[in-house]
Amino acid sequence: MTEETETRTEGMAGIRDVVSVRLPAASAYLSVLRTATAGLAARLDFTLDEIEDLRIAVDEACAMLLTQAVPGTDLTAEFELTGQEMQVSVEVSTVGSTAPKRDDFAWMVLTALADEVDAVTDSPDRMAIVLRKRRGAARPA
Repeated sequence: MTEETETRTEGMAGIRDVVSVRLPAASAYLSVLRTATAGLAARLDFTLDEIEDLRIAVDEACAMLLTQAVPGTDLTAEFELTGQEMQVSVEVSTVGSTAPKRDDFAWMVLTALADEVDAVTDSPDRMAIVLRKRRGAARPA
């Protein structure tokens, strides 16, 4: 497992932190991402409920991706922290993957827990799910 941290300054907008984590694409390692998610969300002063929502959303996104991951490859997660928002992108290598169904239960869980959710399949052998959560954002009823 490797971990890289990068900090960039964006003029007057302040500091933007990016943390990347790469680990084996296996469910046994997802606890590492849940812990990283909670720690980074706490750094942005997210509430305990918001932190737990993010932990569950990241776990669910990874579980969706792992079903299509090539065995023996890595899962990459990138956490971008900007002000009062966190964006999490999780990505795996796939073979002949299709985008997640947006009408299944797992996708509904993701959209309920995060403010924005998207699936990205820019190439036929990679898939990513991108989550965005803002601190203090009200969820639709």
